[in-house]
Amino acid sequence: MASERQRLEVTKRETFGSRVSRRIRSQGLIPGVLYGSGEPAEPFVVAERELRQAISGDNLNAILDVHFEGDDELRQAVLRDHQVHPTRSRLLHIDLQTVHLDQPIEASVPIHPVGEAPGLTRGGLLNVILREVRIEGLPMELPESIEVDITGMEVGGSRHIGDLVPPEGITILDDPGDTVLTISVTRIAIVDEGEEAVAEEELSEGEEPPTDAAEGEGPTDAAAGAPADE
Repeated sequence: MASERQRLEVTKRETFGSRVSRRIRSQGLIPGVLYGSGEPAEPFVVAERELRQAISGDNLNAILDVHFEGDDELRQAVLRDHQVHPTRSRLLHIDLQTVHLDQPIEASVPIHPVGEAPGLTRGGLLNVILREVRIEGLPMELPESIEVDITGMEVGGSRHIGDLVPPEGITILDDPGDTVLTISVTRIAIVDEGEEAVAEEELSEGEEPPTDAAEGEGPTDAAAGAPADE
């Protein structure tokens, strides 16, 4: 699915400093900066609730139609950076970058495993090494995620950047040799695959089990104390 467009209402910010920023946040607003296209950076404030609705979940690469209060122009922009409070999970600051819809941009999108891997049903563990991939494409064509197919993967198998298939018009920028995920060997998987061989090996090294005939054979006449000829 291509990137969506979200309208974002902002107000120009005239005052600066940490004390001012704290006061802004106490009012439910988030300070930010819009930059790019060779124009001077433009500080602004935006309602935190509206901002979260615009960039939450799968909308991190959404095209934002930024509207400054009192201005008739809409500026197309994308989220380039944001700061979050380390303990309160609250947005502290955002950076937006203006874009042109007819010019490609770079972005990072999550990698999403799909398919069924036999190695997982045998006790293997899916080990995700890369959770995002860098891509390039037109702003409105950027996908929400890139799929990696794990169908047919066995224990010890792996997938790399070169195995990813991006949508048409999208270029993956990361090294094709970088490992995306593996199916690691676990003790359960080892036992599951080797228990039959172990059982056969133990049987071949041990003594032959007694046959039913041997187990049921009774004592000889002599051993039974047959009476002597009179």
